[in-house]
Amino acid sequence: MEPANHAAGKADGGRFDDVIAAILLMATASAHAPAPASAPAMAVIDEKDTVREEAPPHGAIGMSTAYRISDAAPAPRAMEFRRRVLHKGAAIGEHPIAHDEVYYVLSGEGEVVSDGKRAALRPGMTAYLYNGAVVGIWQKGEEPLSLIISYPNPPAAK
Repeated sequence: MEPANHAAGKADGGRFDDVIAAILLMATASAHAPAPASAPAMAVIDEKDTVREEAPPHGAIGMSTAYRISDAAPAPRAMEFRRRVLHKGAAIGEHPIAHDEVYYVLSGEGEVVSDGKRAALRPGMTAYLYNGAVVGIWQKGEEPLSLIISYPNPPAAK
């Protein structure tokens, strides 16, 4: 088995594989029971069918293009999977999270914060944010910041 960051023949150095593995791990961890029989076999969603312009969440700092991809998946679903493009100067303001969350940068540059610790992000980088942290992300530089955001849905109330 090759290390996750081994770049043999992979243009992205295997980073995309790492993100997909993290997202799948989150989905598996959040699924506490098998899906009910009413769950479809799959949902195939074109992001262009989910796009809208809106202020980013948690403070409405600037504007963004939101691709609320998982919103188009029929219930039941155990996770959120979204693409967000933060326009110049925009940010998802600092907010507490009650689950693990993943930010994967597709293009542009940004700065992420978790419990006061800041880190620069650029394409191919991932921020894995932990349950209970206060997190946020800001667009930096001239190019919009395009990222994938994924996190588990809270368990259904019984």
